[in-house]
Amino acid sequence: MSILTRAAGTLFPPGRLSLGLMTPVGGHGLADTAEARRHARLADALGFAALWTRDVPLMVPQGPDATASALDDPFLWLGMLAAATQDIVVGSAAIVLPLRHPLQVAKSALSLDRISDGRFVLGLGSGDRPEEFAAFGEDLEGRGRVFRERWAVLRDALSPEPDAHARVRDATGGFSVLPPPASRIPMLVVGTARQSLQWIASEAEGWATYHREETAQEGRIGLWQQALQQRGAGSKPFVQSMQLELLADPQAPAQALPLGLRVGRDGLLDYLQRVQAQGVAHVMFNLGTGARDPDAVIRELGEQVLPALAA
Repeated sequence: MSILTRAAGTLFPPGRLSLGLMTPVGGHGLADTAEARRHARLADALGFAALWTRDVPLMVPQGPDATASALDDPFLWLGMLAAATQDIVVGSAAIVLPLRHPLQVAKSALSLDRISDGRFVLGLGSGDRPEEFAAFGEDLEGRGRVFRERWAVLRDALSPEPDAHARVRDATGGFSVLPPPASRIPMLVVGTARQSLQWIASEAEGWATYHREETAQEGRIGLWQQALQQRGAGSKPFVQSMQLELLADPQAPAQALPLGLRVGRDGLLDYLQRVQAQGVAHVMFNLGTGARDPDAVIRELGEQVLPALAA
């Protein structure tokens, strides 16, 4: 297996839980780009491992406000964040692969990896909005099969291996997307993408899933580790997303939110230490629309929580 880009080492430091932020920070919909770059630089300076964004092809209303579904193109957005930062990883969580041609995804991924100096991680999902599949002329029910087929093309296109590059040229009539990268770009499955955990364990560099109650999540981690063992895949990271409303009172007790927690700093740190012990390698926070200033939350996480985890 070829060596992965520098992104993997930043995102998954051995024996330590890393933290990332979903962007745009503090809400949904089109964000102010200057503020987004400022948040990115702040997170980079404080030692966060990654900045993430979602792929939302169409503004399909998910509530009363359709503008909340407006997000910029993920590759262009991450390119902007990469240009504003030095060390932090930029990642997709997740590109809707059945709605995109794999050669176009490969072109964007290879370009972003080069522009970011190896700081890009490609997270991929299968999508779930019937309206988008209808608009793009794709088969909603067949998206699991399409995901696997396009994954294989991407895997070859993002690999430095000569045999993989030759397969891309054979499939395109003798043409390359771009010159092969020096190191393989990490690919994560986000959600299950309608695949078995055994398939994900064999094919992906890691699995990203959603926040669950701790006992339930511990069970999912156990299934992931079992799948890795069954496929002889060694150790691969388990990534968890999480809605977070960090309260100003550090001792505020935890309250459940949909897909996350409302909690003070002390309770959050206890929680993160528990999930690290369970086997979580990276947590991506979605700070949502809480009452606190996002800058204050980012600083508290970076100045108080990250050092405590590292210790």
